[in-house]
Amino acid sequence: MLTKRTRWGRAAAAVAAGALPCLAFPAPALWWFAYVALVPWMLLLRSAPTGRRAALEGWLGGAGFIVAVHHWLLPSLHVFLIPLAALLGVLWIPWALLVRELLGGAPARGRAAAALVVVPAGWLLSELVRSWQGLGGPWGLLGASQWQVPPALLLASVGGVWLVSLLVVAVNCALVLLIAVPGARTPAVAGVAGCAVLTGAVWLWLPRPEVTGVLRVAVVQPGPVGGADGAERRFDAEERLTRGLVGARPDLVVWGESSVGADLAARPDLSRRLAELSARTGAPLLVNVDARRSDRPGIYKSSLLIGPEGPTGERYDKMRLVPFGEYVPARSVLGWATSVGKAAGEDRMRGAAPVVMDLPGGLRVGPLVCFESAFPDMSRYLAREGAALIVAQSATSTFQESWAPAQHASLAALRAAETGRPVVHATLTGVSVVHGPSGGRIGPALPASTAGAAAVYEVPLAGGTTVYARFGNWPAGAALAVLLVYCVARTARAVRSGRPAPEPSGPPARTARG
Repeated sequence: MLTKRTRWGRAAAAVAAGALPCLAFPAPALWWFAYVALVPWMLLLRSAPTGRRAALEGWLGGAGFIVAVHHWLLPSLHVFLIPLAALLGVLWIPWALLVRELLGGAPARGRAAAALVVVPAGWLLSELVRSWQGLGGPWGLLGASQWQVPPALLLASVGGVWLVSLLVVAVNCALVLLIAVPGARTPAVAGVAGCAVLTGAVWLWLPRPEVTGVLRVAVVQPGPVGGADGAERRFDAEERLTRGLVGARPDLVVWGESSVGADLAARPDLSRRLAELSARTGAPLLVNVDARRSDRPGIYKSSLLIGPEGPTGERYDKMRLVPFGEYVPARSVLGWATSVGKAAGEDRMRGAAPVVMDLPGGLRVGPLVCFESAFPDMSRYLAREGAALIVAQSATSTFQESWAPAQHASLAALRAAETGRPVVHATLTGVSVVHGPSGGRIGPALPASTAGAAAVYEVPLAGGTTVYARFGNWPAGAALAVLLVYCVARTARAVRSGRPAPEPSGPPARTARG
């Protein structure tokens, strides 16, 4: 029986332990820390005296993780981040119960070996559920912390960020066995060796994307612009920077999210200025309009391709909106959030379908808008539809001094590796970056500290199809199959014995002798 002081101490430890993995993500970007970051939390869970206690500490740790990874949302959501984290923390309860059941006490070798497979599958289940857009989307997936590690990027080309998450959790699980269960060192070492062999085999034998050409892409980053006339002054800054590209011979010029603050049909003067820029640079412009449309109700965020004659007709309307930032879920119930933080006063409208745009010369480009670059399935769809280049137009100026710009920019590496297509991440205020078809960075980034800059990148193009692009999120199917088999086996065992499955045994009692 835990004392009150011990219960509170364990609760605080669970929150702190759950928050630790945030250090593996940008801006600290301690990628290696991800392989040990879960160990304190898992050691706490395995020692929980009851399943109810493990569930509580799993919930608290999950809430701590959400707050730590998304702490930069506090200026916008304020106190509302806490109930949101409490809601999402529930998703870690099944994983916590698995940790206690399979790693608790003194597990035999068979149970320890099963833990190396089932526990990572349980973690992935929580990531899959919270990746639904309505719950905030796939931001802070554990595998995304490995965005700068070439072997991990190669694994992502096989199974997406999901496969990388599985491997990272499996290594943490093996370390827990090595630390806490001396009798399970053999399966623990075998598990680490298996992860290393899998990574090495992929590194040695998986072919890299074959470069088929080069596209010169210019990224225009106007820098912070505020005030009531900020949209007009931002356009002026982007226009000035784009004029500076004359003579640089770009094949495509990319502006960031919300780079144009008025509907072009209602502002023919802006349309003419953009067409002139296209004619002078000799390249189409991919801009993003954030405005109320003149041809239908509502505000849209739309990627438009502009040529020397004006808009080409190629248009993509953002489909996946940021909860609270661009719309308020169940506004009739949660509309009060607008009075607490910087939640959207009016819901943006959703687009109907992804779009792949045709550039002069036949090359095809797939646009994404901001938050959408966090979704692996969206970039995969664009690649399968023939996009040779994926462009993510973003704006993180609201979170300029936080970890958010670096976290968002890092996602481009994962999306490039998964699809085998280069990704251009273009922002208004940084970080703007380009990643090649293997996920490696191309040229220097335009950092968040840059106040107005434009850069031209020689972007390598690649053909072929990655395993992930072809088969999709097969690690999720494998993880769900593992969990199903485990549940069936556990139930069958309980039925055969005629009683519920036993609790994991605790450490042997010691008798004091005097």
